[in-house]
Amino acid sequence: MKRRENLANPRYGRKLNVSYEAGAFGRFSEGIARNLGTARFLVVQTFLVIIWIAVNVLSIALRWDPYPFILLNLMFSVQAAYAAPLILLAQNRQEDRDRHALENDRAIATRTQENAEYLARELAAVRLALSNTVTTNELRDSLDALSERMEQLLHAHAEPSTPSAPPAQLPR
Repeated sequence: MKRRENLANPRYGRKLNVSYEAGAFGRFSEGIARNLGTARFLVVQTFLVIIWIAVNVLSIALRWDPYPFILLNLMFSVQAAYAAPLILLAQNRQEDRDRHALENDRAIATRTQENAEYLARELAAVRLALSNTVTTNELRDSLDALSERMEQLLHAHAEPSTPSAPPAQLPR
C-alpha cells in the first residue's frame, strides 16, 4: 500500500458525471422547503398518519403495517433525511439572495449619500453666490433714500437763493 504525501486532502474516487442544473434543483428544493414549513402540510400529514394508524389497527384485511408501525416510522425517517438537506439548500439560496440584496442596498445607500453630499455642496455654493446679491428690500430702501435725496436737491435748487459773490478766479 502506498503512503500518500498529502494527508490534508481527501482522495477522490470515481466521479459519476451526473449533470444537473443547479438553479433548477435549487428552485425545486425551495419549493419543497416552502411547503414543508406550512400549517397546511402539518394538517395533511397528521390526517394521513391518523388514517394510516386507523386502517392498520381497525382493519384486519388491510393491515400492511402492524402495531409498532415500522413502515410508518421508516417513511418519517426518509422524509426527514430528504427534508433536512433540501431545507438547508433553500436556506443557503436565501442567504445568497439576502447577501445580494444587502450589497444592492449598500450601493444604493452609498449613491444616495454621495448625491446628498453633492447637493449640500451645490446648495452651499448657491448660498455663497447669493450672499452678495441685493435683495428686494435692500434695493427698495436704496431707491427710497435716493428719491429723498433727489427731492431734497430739487427743493434746494428751486428755492430762491441769495446772490452770492462770484467765485474767485485763480491767476493764470
